[in-house]
Amino acid sequence: MNPHLVVCIKAVVVRAPKGRIVRTADNVSLNPFDLPAIEAALQLRARIGGSVTALSMGPPSSRIVLGEALAMGVDRAVLVCDPSLAGADTLATSTTLAAAVQKLAPFDLVLFGARSSDSDTGQVGPQTAVALDLALVTGVQSIELCDHGLRVERTQDDRIETFDVDFPAALTIRPEAARPRDIALDGLARAFDRQEVERLTAADLGLPPERVGEAGSPTRVLAMQPVTHERRCRFLKGTAAEVADQLMDHLMAEGLVD
Repeated sequence: MNPHLVVCIKAVVVRAPKGRIVRTADNVSLNPFDLPAIEAALQLRARIGGSVTALSMGPPSSRIVLGEALAMGVDRAVLVCDPSLAGADTLATSTTLAAAVQKLAPFDLVLFGARSSDSDTGQVGPQTAVALDLALVTGVQSIELCDHGLRVERTQDDRIETFDVDFPAALTIRPEAARPRDIALDGLARAFDRQEVERLTAADLGLPPERVGEAGSPTRVLAMQPVTHERRCRFLKGTAAEVADQLMDHLMAEGLVD
């Protein structure tokens, strides 16, 4: 067996000045929730052999996160980059990633982080798996080998669920599934010096313009802004009974209790 493992990763926005989403090289970083997915793929490769491809979609600035994946030890890095992909929502993104994964076929396992730190939808992994017609387990927190594939576990509410998964399949990986390895500075420098990030365009994937980018997106991100929290402190004085009455009066006045 020589499995091909594909990890889909994202360059997330670090800052959104005045609510504007700007994906420049100095304003993106590797989605932290993708790191355990990369690590899980590398650990599987160490146990069963094969190769690991890191795949990302985005503007040219997204190359930086693929360089980090190369520094961690993936074998191949591919960026889907095309002006027509701008403004993609999760559906258009999943459509594009699914086409790119098919372009990289044959493949045995597609891994995703559980969510992204900027949009935080958790939708791209499941939507891509559906587009590829793959068996999918979300929220995976442990991965073991079994006779015919993988045995994975996840926690749902108050129970642990165990699944046996045949290849090909897709998994979304929770942070506790694999602790990302440290990257040596010289390894990072070598990864960026190699300049081995391959590029695919929408034309390479055979995707029509109406299915990608803003044209293929039924939803729009209009703006991003930080959430502000107002904190207030009030000291209550008196006997225990008086303090209890004051507390109830305050909670009722704030509409927190009826």
